[in-house]
Amino acid sequence: MEHVAQQAQDRAPDGRTERGRQSRVKIADAVLALLDEGETHFAADRVAERAGVSRRLVFHHFADMTQLIETAIARRLEQLIEQIRPLPTRGSRTARVEALTEQRARILEWITPAQLTTMRLERRSERIDEVIRQVLDLARERLATVFAEELDRAPAGRAADLLNGLDAVTTWGAWYHWRSSGLDVEAAHRAMEASVHALLAAADPVGGSAGPGR
Repeated sequence: MEHVAQQAQDRAPDGRTERGRQSRVKIADAVLALLDEGETHFAADRVAERAGVSRRLVFHHFADMTQLIETAIARRLEQLIEQIRPLPTRGSRTARVEALTEQRARILEWITPAQLTTMRLERRSERIDEVIRQVLDLARERLATVFAEELDRAPAGRAADLLNGLDAVTTWGAWYHWRSSGLDVEAAHRAMEASVHALLAAADPVGGSAGPGR
């Protein structure tokens, strides 16, 4: 009996740790749910109510609301990485551009509330900066893979310029510019698609081919 009791005692801290982790996730997800509904200010009482926990528990797990919001934003950015699915790297340019811009438009629109909240933070945590860098690096690597054919065929010295241009028109800064200028999601998607096509066409060798199924 003593052995069984000791085993239960040994397991107890792990159970408390897991419950604590679940509570932190639930509270962070409550912030994200409010964010997705258009709220820009996150009162502790409102977050606690949405998470189904007490205000005291919110501040048991987070030092203050800034730490909570940063945790929620980092969680949303990590969710973004999970949404990035494989894209075609072969086939017609048109099909590759369509696949890439559809994915980017959907993800960038979804991440916009979190991005705007991040911009309002007085200071960003190292965790947020690290995840943002991971997202940007992954996005650039994906462009290089999807358009490897065009980058390999670009005139000498132009491949880096082309990749930089593609990166600029397919990341959140360009998306937010189009959306804040009054374009709806569909029109902003078309603007991104046209920009990618224009950059790729401009980098084609003179008299060269744009590849199969341009």
